[in-house]
Amino acid sequence: MSQDSESLKKSAKKYSEKLSKLGIELGEIQFSYKVEKNPSKEYWQKRIDDFKKYSEKGMKYYNQAYSLINLVNKEESQMFLLRTSKFRQLGLTFIEIMEKIKENPSIIDSKDKQQSQWSKEIRDKITEHSNKCLHHEKDMNTSFREFYEIHLKKILE
Repeated sequence: MSQDSESLKKSAKKYSEKLSKLGIELGEIQFSYKVEKNPSKEYWQKRIDDFKKYSEKGMKYYNQAYSLINLVNKEESQMFLLRTSKFRQLGLTFIEIMEKIKENPSIIDSKDKQQSQWSKEIRDKITEHSNKCLHHEKDMNTSFREFYEIHLKKILE
Protein backbone atom coordinates (compact mmCIF):
# COMPACT_ATOMS: atom_id res chain seq x y z
CA MET A 1 0.00 0.00 0.00
CA SER A 2 1.30 3.43 -0.79
CA GLN A 3 1.96 5.97 1.95
CA ASP A 4 -1.03 8.11 0.82
CA SER A 5 -3.49 5.23 0.90
CA GLU A 6 -2.12 4.07 4.25
CA SER A 7 -2.55 7.59 5.64
CA LEU A 8 -6.08 7.76 4.22
CA LYS A 9 -6.94 4.41 5.80
CA LYS A 10 -5.54 5.51 9.17
CA SER A 11 -7.50 8.81 9.10
CA ALA A 12 -10.67 7.07 7.95
CA LYS A 13 -10.42 4.56 10.80
CA LYS A 14 -9.90 7.33 13.34
CA TYR A 15 -12.91 9.30 12.05
CA SER A 16 -14.97 6.13 11.80
CA GLU A 17 -14.25 5.22 15.43
CA LYS A 18 -15.29 8.70 16.59
CA LEU A 19 -18.41 8.49 14.44
CA SER A 20 -19.29 5.11 15.90
CA LYS A 21 -18.90 6.43 19.45
CA LEU A 22 -21.08 9.46 18.68
CA GLY A 23 -23.66 7.19 17.03
CA ILE A 24 -23.91 5.11 20.20
CA GLU A 25 -24.31 8.25 22.33
CA LEU A 26 -26.94 9.59 19.93
CA GLY A 27 -28.80 6.28 20.07
CA GLU A 28 -28.81 6.37 23.86
CA ILE A 29 -30.61 9.72 23.85
CA GLN A 30 -33.50 8.15 21.89
CA PHE A 31 -35.40 11.27 20.95
CA SER A 32 -38.74 10.54 19.29
CA TYR A 33 -40.20 13.00 16.80
CA LYS A 34 -43.69 11.73 17.60
CA VAL A 35 -45.90 14.61 18.70
CA GLU A 36 -47.73 13.95 21.95
CA LYS A 37 -50.90 15.88 22.81
CA ASN A 38 -49.64 16.73 26.28
CA PRO A 39 -50.92 20.09 27.55
CA SER A 40 -48.37 20.74 30.32
CA LYS A 41 -45.61 23.35 30.32
CA GLU A 42 -43.28 20.94 32.10
CA TYR A 43 -43.71 18.31 29.40
CA TRP A 44 -42.91 20.82 26.64
CA GLN A 45 -39.90 22.21 28.51
CA LYS A 46 -38.53 18.69 28.94
CA ARG A 47 -39.24 18.00 25.27
CA ILE A 48 -37.34 21.15 24.26
CA ASP A 49 -34.41 20.25 26.53
CA ASP A 50 -34.36 16.67 25.22
CA PHE A 51 -34.41 17.84 21.61
CA LYS A 52 -31.64 20.38 22.22
CA LYS A 53 -29.49 17.63 23.72
CA TYR A 54 -30.32 15.31 20.82
CA SER A 55 -29.74 18.02 18.23
CA GLU A 56 -26.38 19.00 19.72
CA LYS A 57 -25.18 15.40 19.68
CA GLY A 58 -26.66 14.96 16.20
CA MET A 59 -24.69 17.95 14.92
CA LYS A 60 -21.48 16.43 16.30
CA TYR A 61 -22.36 13.12 14.66
CA TYR A 62 -23.16 14.65 11.27
CA ASN A 63 -20.08 16.88 11.37
CA GLN A 64 -17.99 13.77 12.00
CA ALA A 65 -19.73 12.03 9.08
CA TYR A 66 -18.90 15.09 6.96
CA SER A 67 -15.23 14.82 7.95
CA LEU A 68 -15.18 11.17 6.96
CA ILE A 69 -16.82 11.88 3.59
CA ASN A 70 -14.45 14.82 3.04
CA LEU A 71 -11.45 12.47 3.21
CA VAL A 72 -12.65 10.74 0.06
CA ASN A 73 -14.82 13.15 -1.93
CA LYS A 74 -14.78 16.93 -1.42
CA GLU A 75 -17.80 17.58 -3.63
CA GLU A 76 -19.96 14.98 -1.91
CA SER A 77 -18.85 16.27 1.48
CA GLN A 78 -20.04 19.78 0.57
CA MET A 79 -23.48 18.39 -0.28
CA PHE A 80 -23.54 16.59 3.06
CA LEU A 81 -22.51 19.79 4.81
CA LEU A 82 -25.53 21.53 3.25
CA ARG A 83 -27.76 18.74 4.56
CA THR A 84 -26.21 19.17 8.00
CA SER A 85 -26.92 22.88 7.87
CA LYS A 86 -30.53 22.18 6.93
CA PHE A 87 -30.79 19.72 9.85
CA ARG A 88 -29.69 22.54 12.16
CA GLN A 89 -32.19 25.01 10.64
CA LEU A 90 -35.05 22.53 10.89
CA GLY A 91 -34.10 21.86 14.51
CA LEU A 92 -34.11 25.55 15.41
CA THR A 93 -37.55 26.02 13.87
CA PHE A 94 -38.79 22.90 15.66
CA ILE A 95 -37.61 24.38 18.97
CA GLU A 96 -39.34 27.71 18.20
CA ILE A 97 -42.64 25.91 17.61
CA MET A 98 -42.27 23.89 20.81
CA GLU A 99 -41.54 27.13 22.71
CA LYS A 100 -44.85 28.57 21.45
CA ILE A 101 -46.66 25.49 22.65
CA LYS A 102 -44.87 25.59 26.01
CA GLU A 103 -46.03 29.17 26.54
CA ASN A 104 -49.63 28.18 25.80
CA PRO A 105 -49.90 24.39 26.16
CA SER A 106 -53.66 24.32 25.55
CA ILE A 107 -52.78 24.82 21.86
CA ILE A 108 -52.04 21.12 21.60
CA ASP A 109 -55.50 20.04 22.80
CA SER A 110 -57.40 19.42 19.57
CA LYS A 111 -60.60 18.65 21.50
CA ASP A 112 -60.94 22.28 22.58
CA LYS A 113 -63.70 23.60 20.31
CA GLN A 114 -62.93 27.24 21.06
CA GLN A 115 -59.39 27.28 19.80
CA SER A 116 -58.28 30.10 17.56
CA GLN A 117 -57.03 29.67 14.04
CA TRP A 118 -53.56 30.53 15.38
CA SER A 119 -53.71 27.55 17.77
CA LYS A 120 -54.74 25.21 14.98
CA GLU A 121 -51.92 26.50 12.78
CA ILE A 122 -49.35 25.95 15.54
CA ARG A 123 -50.68 22.44 16.12
CA ASP A 124 -50.43 21.71 12.39
CA LYS A 125 -46.93 23.23 12.24
CA ILE A 126 -45.58 21.05 15.07
CA THR A 127 -46.77 17.90 13.33
CA GLU A 128 -45.55 19.04 9.92
CA HIS A 129 -42.19 20.15 11.25
CA SER A 130 -41.69 17.04 13.31
CA ASN A 131 -42.20 15.02 10.13
CA LYS A 132 -39.80 17.26 8.17
CA CYS A 133 -37.09 16.79 10.80
CA LEU A 134 -37.59 13.03 10.90
CA HIS A 135 -37.55 12.60 7.12
CA HIS A 136 -34.57 14.89 6.63
CA GLU A 137 -32.59 12.98 9.21
CA LYS A 138 -33.55 9.67 7.61
CA ASP A 139 -32.43 11.01 4.23
CA MET A 140 -29.10 12.13 5.69
CA ASN A 141 -28.51 8.72 7.23
CA THR A 142 -29.45 6.94 4.00
CA SER A 143 -27.13 9.21 2.03
CA PHE A 144 -24.25 8.54 4.41
CA ARG A 145 -24.85 4.77 4.44
CA GLU A 146 -24.83 4.70 0.63
CA PHE A 147 -21.63 6.73 0.51
CA TYR A 148 -20.08 4.48 3.14
CA GLU A 149 -20.97 1.30 1.20
CA ILE A 150 -19.66 2.64 -2.11
CA HIS A 151 -16.54 4.54 -1.02
CA LEU A 152 -15.51 4.01 2.59
CA LYS A 153 -16.09 0.33 3.21
CA LYS A 154 -13.27 -0.64 0.83
CA ILE A 155 -10.86 1.77 2.50
CA LEU A 156 -11.68 0.58 6.02
CA GLU A 157 -11.33 -3.15 5.24
